Amino acid sequence: MSENIDVVVIGGGYAGVMAANRLTQRTDITVTLINPRPTFVDRIRLHQLVGGTGEAVVDYRKVLAERVRLVVDSAARIDAAGRVVTLVSGGTVGYDHLVYAVGSGSAAPSVPGAAEFAYPIAGLEEAQRLRPVLDAEAVTAPVTVVGGGPTGIETAAELAEQGRAVTLVCGGPLGPSLHPRGRRSVAKRLTALGVTVLDGPDTKVTAVTRDAVRLAGGRELPSAVTIWTAGFGVPDLAARSGLRTDALGRLLTDETLTSVDDTRIVAAGDSAAPSDLPFRMSCQAAVQLGPQAAETVLSRIAGEQPASVEVGFVGTCISLGRRAGIFQLMTKDDTARKYYVGGRSGAKVKELICKGIPWQLSYEARKPGARTWWTKDAKRRELLQSELGQKRTTAERAA
Repeated sequence: MSENIDVVVIGGGYAGVMAANRLTQRTDITVTLINPRPTFVDRIRLHQLVGGTGEAVVDYRKVLAERVRLVVDSAARIDAAGRVVTLVSGGTVGYDHLVYAVGSGSAAPSVPGAAEFAYPIAGLEEAQRLRPVLDAEAVTAPVTVVGGGPTGIETAAELAEQGRAVTLVCGGPLGPSLHPRGRRSVAKRLTALGVTVLDGPDTKVTAVTRDAVRLAGGRELPSAVTIWTAGFGVPDLAARSGLRTDALGRLLTDETLTSVDDTRIVAAGDSAAPSDLPFRMSCQAAVQLGPQAAETVLSRIAGEQPASVEVGFVGTCISLGRRAGIFQLMTKDDTARKYYVGGRSGAKVKELICKGIPWQLSYEARKPGARTWWTKDAKRRELLQSELGQKRTTAERAA
C-alpha cells in the first residue's frame, strides 16, 4: 500500500472547493481545507444579501466532498521549508503539497475618509455589516454606490428596485468591460429603476465624509450610506510567508500554476498570478483554475509533467434587480462582443448561471475529475511570447 499523501488547500471559495474536491479522486490523498468560516460564501449573491432579496451562504455539506476535512481557521503563515501552515488559533497543519486559494476581498481604499465612512461588500461579514445600516435608514435617504463595475451596478440596481434613492458613481465609464451596446442597455435599465448614474473622468471620488461624497469635478453629493465597490485586493499571506508575489500580492507561478519558489505549492483563483499575467478576478476563472491546480498536484504526485493552464471566458453576467439582467458575450480572451442577452431573458440567464455554480461544485464533489470543460484562450500564448521577448530585450540591453 502506498504511503498517504497530505494536501492542504487554503481558502474555501470557488477555486479552493473545486481543487479540494478534485483531489479526492485519489484514495491515498488526505485533503484538508482551511477556511475561516464553517459555511461556503456564494460571493456572486452578496449584493442580494445586502438588498435583502437572497442569501449568500451554502452549507459545505452540499458542495464539499465527504472525504475533505474542513478546518475552520485562518492561515497565519506558510513555512515552505518545513511544509507547515501555522494557524491564527496557534495550531499547525503539515502538508506534502499545498494549494494556495485565498481568494480576494475589498481593496483598502486610498481615498480620504473611505475607510472610515464607506461600506465595502466584497466579503460576507462586510455585507452583513451593511445590511442593518441600510435597514435603519429611511427608504428616501440618499445612497451612493461607488464603482461602475459589475458589483457596483448590481448593488445599485438591487437597492433601487426596492425604491431607494441611489446614485451610482462610476469614477470612469459605466461597465468598462461591456460592449457599448451592452453598456447602453444597462444604462437604460438603471435609469428606468431611478438610479442616477454619474460617469466620466470628473466622477472620481476624492473624499468621503459621514454624510457626503466629493468628486474630482468639485461636486459634492449628499450620502446617508456610501457603499464602496471600487477595486479588489488579495490577502498578504504569500508575502508574509516569504513567497514571491506580483504587485497586488497574488502568488507568482509558472504556467502550471506552480509557485516560482516551491514546486510543492500551487495557486488557484483570484490569488494566482501565472507568468505574472493573472486572469480577471471572477468566479468564472476560479472554477476553471481550481481543478487545474489540483491536476498539477496530482501530476506531481504521479511523477508526471503538469499541463499548462487553460482558461477561457464565455460572458459576463450582471443582474439588474430581480426582473432584468444582462449576459454580455465575450471572446475567450475576455473581450466583449457586440452580442448580449438583456431584459427578463438576461435575468433568467443570470439566475440559471448563479444556480449552476453550486451545482458544479457539488458535481465535482460527487464525481471528481469527471469534467474537463475549461476553454482555451489562444491569445494568451501570444501574450506570453511577447512578454518573453520583452524580457530578453531588456536583459540584452542591461548586459
